[in-house]
Amino acid sequence: MSPSPDVHFISGLPRSGSTLLSALLSQNPALVTSGRSSPVAPMILRVSSLMAEGEYAGDFDPGKRDRVLRQLLDSYYGSSGERRVIVDTHRDWCARLGLIDTIFPKAKVICCVRDPIWIMDSLERLIVRDPILSSHLVPMGRRATQHDRLDHLLSPDGVFGYAWRVLIEAFHGTFANRLILVDYDYLARYPKAALNALTRELGLPAHDYDFEHVESPDHGAFDQALSTPGLHQLRPKIGFEARRCILPPSVQERLAGGMFWRSPQAAENGVRILA
Repeated sequence: MSPSPDVHFISGLPRSGSTLLSALLSQNPALVTSGRSSPVAPMILRVSSLMAEGEYAGDFDPGKRDRVLRQLLDSYYGSSGERRVIVDTHRDWCARLGLIDTIFPKAKVICCVRDPIWIMDSLERLIVRDPILSSHLVPMGRRATQHDRLDHLLSPDGVFGYAWRVLIEAFHGTFANRLILVDYDYLARYPKAALNALTRELGLPAHDYDFEHVESPDHGAFDQALSTPGLHQLRPKIGFEARRCILPPSVQERLAGGMFWRSPQAAENGVRILA
């Protein structure tokens, strides 16, 4: 059996550059990336549940458990005979750092972050782009007004609220030193510096990344399933785009000061910050 490939993960907050970062890394022939959220994390969690509960729990000692979980990822990405680095994307990785520490002991989790005000602004713009508000990011009964939509997105069940909670827990938790936080503004303004820093931090093979011609991942079916066309659509050229915020002042005040990763505690927790 060939040795398991090196593995790293992308997680963090929505609308914060995870798709962009994955698309850039995919330019490197030494890497294989998922492009957008893959099913690997949900598959591993479901198999883990089967191992931990019920009639089969006794069939899995730690060695067998770890081997099966590693092979789920290896099998999903396949092998071309070359030893390439896998970079898998999913929000749940921030909630599973203990599992990552056990079965992928060399892995880092790259967490894409952004000012919460601009995340919510981006989500709202994406949803109201459709005149009939069909996006499944918000339940039907919560789509009528902007305040209803924002309240759901910020809730523990919302796409932002869930990611926010698990990122904060990871940032302050036992395995915080596995995190590398990449601020969206930094990635958009200084993509070359960001990729150079990640290359050093992760020990990746060097590559001359093209920031003028970025290809979007295969996202059509995935975005359509969420009734949110364009969710993973990227502009071909990287650049910071200034715009007017469409959130009410009361919502902006509620979210102000939310960039906890810029606090001195980041260094104390062992988190690497690119911002």
